[in-house]
Amino acid sequence: MTPYLMDRRVFFVASAAALMSLMGCSALPERPVRPAQYDFGPGLPQAEAPAPSARPLPVLALADLEPVGVFESSSAVLYRLAYAGDQQLRPYAQARWTLPPAQLIRQRLRDHLSARYTVMSAGESAALKRADNQPVRVLRLELEEFTQVFDSPSQSQAWLRLRATLVDNSPAGETLLAQQVFTAREPAASADAVGGVLALTRATDQVARKLGLWLEQAR
Repeated sequence: MTPYLMDRRVFFVASAAALMSLMGCSALPERPVRPAQYDFGPGLPQAEAPAPSARPLPVLALADLEPVGVFESSSAVLYRLAYAGDQQLRPYAQARWTLPPAQLIRQRLRDHLSARYTVMSAGESAALKRADNQPVRVLRLELEEFTQVFDSPSQSQAWLRLRATLVDNSPAGETLLAQQVFTAREPAASADAVGGVLALTRATDQVARKLGLWLEQAR
């Protein structure tokens, strides 16, 4: 075989190998993109953190927040298109809460309320009631809405609706003290999941402040 033919053969073999390599790479499945994980941030600002008190704070039992409907099981960041039928809840494909929203909201409310109360879980308050034979106020909450609502493709706002029920839990039974629905709407700075998450965080803080004032009046 002449050097010319040998060189052409080497060239074709090398070209075929390179082509097969490229085809093999393109056939490999792409690595799936993991959804972004969101929560309410590291905690309340220092100005809103619980302040030390010289006297004991009143006890408040904070029950688990009960989600309604789809909020019971979904950890997706949800939105509605008000301009295209706001009855449909839609999840962002690449955005998730780190915990179910009800758990995140309950923890945020507890952080706020701890400035005025010794906040306990239902189990802790039951033990205290048995020990002191004293009534304990129990706050029960239901999450009815927690979404980003688009009024247009470029404008949206966070919607939060929470139903609160306050009862006295005594050895004789429960006594209803008050019940109220709290709502908050906060504009989103951007028409995406990031803007929605930030607005929903502000809406949660807004409801927490309203809830604290309501509890003060119900004492």
